[in-house]
Amino acid sequence: MSSDLFSLKGKTALVTGSSTGLGKRMAVALGQAGARVAMNYFNNEERAAKTLLEFEETGAEGAMIRADVTDESDVNQLVAETEKKLGPVDIVILNATPDQPQKPIEEYDWEFYQSMLDFFIKSPYLITRAVLPHMKKQRWGRIINIGSEVFHLGVTPFTAYVSAKGGQNGFNRSLAHELAPWNITVNMIAPGWIPVERHEKDPQDLKDGYLNNIPMKRWGVPEDLAGTIIYLASEASSFVTGQNIHVNGGNTVH
Repeated sequence: MSSDLFSLKGKTALVTGSSTGLGKRMAVALGQAGARVAMNYFNNEERAAKTLLEFEETGAEGAMIRADVTDESDVNQLVAETEKKLGPVDIVILNATPDQPQKPIEEYDWEFYQSMLDFFIKSPYLITRAVLPHMKKQRWGRIINIGSEVFHLGVTPFTAYVSAKGGQNGFNRSLAHELAPWNITVNMIAPGWIPVERHEKDPQDLKDGYLNNIPMKRWGVPEDLAGTIIYLASEASSFVTGQNIHVNGGNTVH
């Protein structure tokens, strides 16, 4: 298989929620594969500036754009600014996420449930709608949802997050059917628990219990997503759509 199948040279990618964590590593992987990459943040400008500097030091071309991806006007501005700075969006990675506290259902309120739906249903809808005109016109596009193994495992006590991720999975499957005639693929990557900055204070007993269940007997690291993201973003996956690929060392094989 020619390595050119995995090249993203000439493509523009947008990665939401990419100033830190998994999003940051996926943005770097796309840049190393040749894509121009629009990264996105909302809250921490200093961290975003540092991330962009680190990204540019790899030799890739990119931009960092502030936007609330749950707000329609911000999303439209994000896509417009990406097009102005880097070109129309060919590849979109729907990655942005809020805090995800685990609580019994009695301790959640609807406002929190709504915030999960806003990040994992509303935001993918708004962004997809904004990038589709260009993708349909050129009859080529890649839409990649970042899901989670929690939906498959039914993790508890976690109903708000798991429900919203299940909805995003449904969005992924239905949209794949809808956009297939335009040669636009729609897929999902479901990472396992890959510790990043926001997991620093997670209880050690939970970490130990999770690690014991992973067949590969090691923690995942952000770099483990690089190959999957490049595959789904590239021509190598041109006949793959509607899929949910778990990147978790076999944790959902049990």
